[in-house]
Amino acid sequence: MKTSRLEAFSDGVIAILITIMVLELRAPQDAGLAALRPLIPKLMAYVLSFVVLGIYWNNHHHLFQAAEELNGTVLWANLHLLFWLSLIPFATAWMGENQFASIPTAAYGAVLFMAGLAYWLLQNRIILHQGSESILARAIGRDRKGKLSVILYGLAIPLAFVHPLIAGALFVFVAFMWLKPDKRIETTVQEAVEEAAP
Repeated sequence: MKTSRLEAFSDGVIAILITIMVLELRAPQDAGLAALRPLIPKLMAYVLSFVVLGIYWNNHHHLFQAAEELNGTVLWANLHLLFWLSLIPFATAWMGENQFASIPTAAYGAVLFMAGLAYWLLQNRIILHQGSESILARAIGRDRKGKLSVILYGLAIPLAFVHPLIAGALFVFVAFMWLKPDKRIETTVQEAVEEAAP
């Protein structure tokens, strides 16, 4: 089966998640700038989560650019990823509302950790379905950046109890790692197209 329905559904879910997050930001009753001060933690959590969801959306797009067809296992792996991404608005709201307290920050880290694992699982289900010589398998290689991201999210969970700012710094670091578009898949797909051209 082709990837278009899965991509459209996933795009819709991610768009809804971003909408849910922004609805959590309530405008203050006061018109002065001082009224925005209590919103700073919520706004910071929103910006971080917006970037995280944007990174997942971008990478998901590239992932399925290299996937020519799907099977049921890939569909379920994609739903598994969407489940963990769907918890980001809740974790974001909890962390922002409680000004990055330890437990909500650790919970946010746990959601990001599980989303990272779910993405890795999805990627591997596609490679398993398409074979180790597929475009995606060649593009991903050892996937050091993906593995490092999951490790850093995992470290952030206990570090949130040492100091939540350490965990927050790890979340931001991982986001910055991915802000530069990952060209591996794009480049490999383009090379495959050029090789196939007469």
